[in-house]
Amino acid sequence: MNILVVSQYFYPENFKINDLIFSLKKRGHQITVLTGKPNYSKTHFFEGYGWKSDDFEMINDIPVYRANLFSRRNGGATRLFLNYISFAILASFKVRKIKGSFDAIFVYQTSPVTVGIPATFAKNLFKTPIYFWVQDLWPESLTAAGGVKNKLVLGFFNSLTKWIYNHSKKILIQSNGFREYILNQEIPNDKIIFYPNLTEDFYKPLQDVKEYQEFFQKEFFNIVFAGNIGEAQSFKTIIEAINNIKELQVKLIVLGDGRYKETALSLIKEKGLQSHFNFLGSFPPTEMPKFFSYADALLVSLKKDKIFSLTIPAKIQSYLACGKPIIASIDGEGAKIVNDAKCGMSSPAEDSLKLSECIKELIDLDKSKRNEMGNNGRAYYEKEFDRNNLLEKLEVIFNSK
Repeated sequence: MNILVVSQYFYPENFKINDLIFSLKKRGHQITVLTGKPNYSKTHFFEGYGWKSDDFEMINDIPVYRANLFSRRNGGATRLFLNYISFAILASFKVRKIKGSFDAIFVYQTSPVTVGIPATFAKNLFKTPIYFWVQDLWPESLTAAGGVKNKLVLGFFNSLTKWIYNHSKKILIQSNGFREYILNQEIPNDKIIFYPNLTEDFYKPLQDVKEYQEFFQKEFFNIVFAGNIGEAQSFKTIIEAINNIKELQVKLIVLGDGRYKETALSLIKEKGLQSHFNFLGSFPPTEMPKFFSYADALLVSLKKDKIFSLTIPAKIQSYLACGKPIIASIDGEGAKIVNDAKCGMSSPAEDSLKLSECIKELIDLDKSKRNEMGNNGRAYYEKEFDRNNLLEKLEVIFNSK
């Protein structure tokens, strides 16, 4: 099949869509990508990219058309708005530069939903159906993660979202928790398909790893947190939970960065918890399983909000794949997976007392029981999230009438 992928983010930015695109290419499909100049989590554009850099390049034999956009920079509200809108407008103009014909337009919709605007232009130009993969619910994500409460702004994005959904042939949802919300936007049920995130094949249990051993002390119960350190992750809850059990030999190894990091470090210092935390910064995704191999448990957290209870944090699938016990400070769909898989402990979002009790309970368990939890997680992953099965499912979706 000839597939046009529309995503504001693509390699060298680190998003799940990269692996899916490269995997579809390996399976013999002809892929073309419409994306932006890479700038995510940087003070400006990635090296070699910018307003004057080439708008076209080949990556792994995949034609990539890049639209200009205002970079995110510090991620403030005004800057993000400019980032989102500039891509939507300039990528829509870029559509006319794309060469070829297509059987499907596949849209990767994290925030923002405005990625659907250039996709709709492409639909009209190429007379090709849109398959819209929803990672974040809009406009609710604006309120939950961005604190936007202006009724006019929310009303505009609500109307835009419905317009994009109505222009899509199928709406793929990364969590079944999204279904009811989308149904309430008057989208028919047979148009909505559950399609979870793929996990890269390097996420798997590893043995005899030599790197990074120096960051893990055997006398501690080592918990790894991997990913963004932001408001949405409610890192304060984690700090308070560790403070509740500070008499125990427990250490949190943090792999990642984010806007809340400096605040977190200040709070840790204020509570005298420096010996219980080790912030190592960001590492390539390929290195994550090596760190996980030393961990006694892996931690995922989100703040208490209805919108977050509906989502499945992508790191849950990565954690499951690596066969380690999971500690989940989350509500809803993510907690349900941990409980159904019998792969760890879950506590309500933002409940630091319950989280500390979960950690203590896991510490007190026999190691063989913790290993059993990890094995349960891996088995659940192979049953529910096997990447080859998911790739085949996507091909079936594209070929559906």
